[in-house]
Amino acid sequence: MSRKWQVIDASVSDDAREAVAYGLMEAGALGTETIEGANGSARVLGYFETSLQLTAVGATVRKALDIYGFSEGVLGELTARELPDQDWLSEWKKHWQPVDVGRLVIAPSWFLSEPSGSDKIVIRIDPGMAFGTGTHETTRLCLKAIDKYFGGGSFLDVGTGTGILAIAAAKIALDARIIACDTDADAIRIAHENATLNGVEERIDFRVGSVSEEIPSADFVCANLTAPVIIDLLPTLLGATCGRLVLSGILDSQFEMVNRQLMQLAASANEVMQDGEWIAVVI
Repeated sequence: MSRKWQVIDASVSDDAREAVAYGLMEAGALGTETIEGANGSARVLGYFETSLQLTAVGATVRKALDIYGFSEGVLGELTARELPDQDWLSEWKKHWQPVDVGRLVIAPSWFLSEPSGSDKIVIRIDPGMAFGTGTHETTRLCLKAIDKYFGGGSFLDVGTGTGILAIAAAKIALDARIIACDTDADAIRIAHENATLNGVEERIDFRVGSVSEEIPSADFVCANLTAPVIIDLLPTLLGATCGRLVLSGILDSQFEMVNRQLMQLAASANEVMQDGEWIAVVI
């Protein structure tokens, strides 16, 4: 008997669709899809491997709306339905196309065409159950910073997810010394598989856990997390950095609280990069 996926369909105002997608991912969705509607509306679909109660998912989505600064009124009806496994996979593959970020091209593992341009660096990713396909603004901001500033030396990727940032560093600088960590053991397994897919698995030291005093300091540290986690880890992240630190996963409404913590620790932003509602800080 083939596996079934549960699809939770959320009606929402168009300006809050990012918040709802975030909420569905926090509730356990392995992927989301946004469908444009009429009169400033949208539908956000969350794809789940197991069946969940709509009330529980709704509570998580409403919490995400609050984090983003939206009232519950922007959220309409939540409905659920089942989708055969093969239909989900084919739809997902059909909609995920390569993403260009400077010299970097993030492509799904099944996309076989080579991009034009001799300077392009192709990174092939099979996301599995981990976060980071290159399509999210936070990932794009990190990739942009790596493409702009990283030229070699040591690199630390905190919260590596699918391993995309560590793989990018390995492909940009062939002699780089790279450590990638994540508290999720499944993410580390997927990241290692993606590194193998790109032929750089021997050059990245993947570790289960978070940044700590046991991890060597690095010339370039990248932390694509969330603002509250960044604030908690900031002293350790700064201590692990002997060159440049990139913080991403920060909403523009959260920038001031991160910046205040930076100033309290005698650090300051050299550059603030923005993509949509998201901010990355280069220190």
